[in-house]
Amino acid sequence: VTAVVYFSVIDPVAAVVNVVNFNQATTQIGQTSLRNVLGQSELDDLLAQRNKINHALQEIISEQTTRWGINITAVEVKDVELPAAMQRAMAKQAEAEREKRAKVIHAQGELQASASLAQAAAVMSTQPAALQLRFLQTLTEIAVEKNSTIIFPMPIDILEPIMEIMRNYAKKPEHEPLNGSRSNEPSLPR
Repeated sequence: VTAVVYFSVIDPVAAVVNVVNFNQATTQIGQTSLRNVLGQSELDDLLAQRNKINHALQEIISEQTTRWGINITAVEVKDVELPAAMQRAMAKQAEAEREKRAKVIHAQGELQASASLAQAAAVMSTQPAALQLRFLQTLTEIAVEKNSTIIFPMPIDILEPIMEIMRNYAKKPEHEPLNGSRSNEPSLPR
């Protein structure tokens, strides 16, 4: 972290008598104060609230330098350079936050979709015509997609007579013809 301390000498006698080298002393007070303030601050605060940190540094440094006849006019944190490992860690944290938000948004969407499906199911259960209309709409959508195979869902009781005929056909012996005549000619399936 680099910072700049702007100061002026308001009492030259105090600046020479109270400290050996006011320029070096002010610089060192600035450095130690910067370390103390940054040590107590979160990185997010440093990046987001620089003005607040600058003001706090100015007050802390001024407490020391006023008796030396030095007025601190401004303190500015200029650059914050992070080590590569810290930058990678922050990038991972930011990515995790984005993923978290995406998952929350996805879950909220799923919740809304399931609520809509529950409402639709309630309407369709009380109004059979709505279910038939939805069935026809689905068939129309399938036909638009140009599929070669279309499956029509049907209640099993409609298919029961056809299934009974097939069961009876399967039970007949092979040598018995379908038409009831007992000729020796083989019969062909119909």
